[in-house]
Amino acid sequence: MMASRTGSLPLLEVENLRVRLNTSRGPADAVRGVSFSLNRGETLGLIGESGCGKSVTAMALMGLLPDSAVISGSIRLGGRELVGLPEPDYCQLRGNRISMIFQEPMTALNPMHTIGRQVAEPLRRHKGLAAAEARREAIALLDRVGLPDAAGRASAYPHQFSGGQRQRVTIAMALACHPDLLIADEPTTALDGTIQRQILDLIADLVAERGMSMILISHDLGVIAENVQRMMVMYGGSVVENGLTAVVFAEMGHPYTQGLFRARPHLGAPKGTRLQTIAGTVPELADLPAGCVFAERCAIAEERCRNTLPPPVMVAAGHTVRCLRTDLSMANRAGARNP
Repeated sequence: MMASRTGSLPLLEVENLRVRLNTSRGPADAVRGVSFSLNRGETLGLIGESGCGKSVTAMALMGLLPDSAVISGSIRLGGRELVGLPEPDYCQLRGNRISMIFQEPMTALNPMHTIGRQVAEPLRRHKGLAAAEARREAIALLDRVGLPDAAGRASAYPHQFSGGQRQRVTIAMALACHPDLLIADEPTTALDGTIQRQILDLIADLVAERGMSMILISHDLGVIAENVQRMMVMYGGSVVENGLTAVVFAEMGHPYTQGLFRARPHLGAPKGTRLQTIAGTVPELADLPAGCVFAERCAIAEERCRNTLPPPVMVAAGHTVRCLRTDLSMANRAGARNP
């Protein structure tokens, strides 16, 4: 876990976070011992395949886990413990000090209310603004996020907008109360490439403009490379690699990280070139092994890898890898850079 560079208290401190969910196959450890800290104004990326625990981690931070979920460890926002916080107290934080942009804007927006009313709601709830004042501020926010004719369209409903426009509305809602921490969970998943770039640039501009901290969740290495200072690679509910984004991209100490790099598309590849894949499938959360969660898909795994949970190994300043065969893994990373 990285300490604050200024010596002041980090904005967010997560220690040994564990989340157990009830599934049709029994209890599942969706998040296993995740620890990190985030300073004010700092950006962090979470990357990994679907089912690796990224979104569950975000939901734990937001206090939005199912009632049946069992959460342990510590989540401190500005020094205040959030694990076990009563729901009314959490409601005072959500949309105020901590906000989230969800994957699918159509499900994040209420189809029964106008977008102006929805953007104004957190301003009325948390800032105590009167209806007219909240509407004026909502229109200003919609204009800031690039919604055309914000004043004229504030009375329209979500279904009257395109996917990219709806995502701009959800960004305006998330930023209405100037939160300290913004969580963006795959915010461009359903958008085409051009709109995706616009939305990511908009989020980056607003984060810098307002001095917020941000956690960006993605499965896209390019998105992570261009938008965050630090990154954590997650697999099977655990963080398998953690460090400054530029360092992780250069070193790629874990075999899973290397697999993600090899699987990415490459400009200039001959027509018909098949993308490389990571052998095997992501394990079911209810059936995670006792040892390394990646062992069954790893080309360099030994028997001990299947039986021993790897501790984090510091391979460089602030760069950790969970692998029992780190030396061999890092010796193989050249193939990930040049597949």
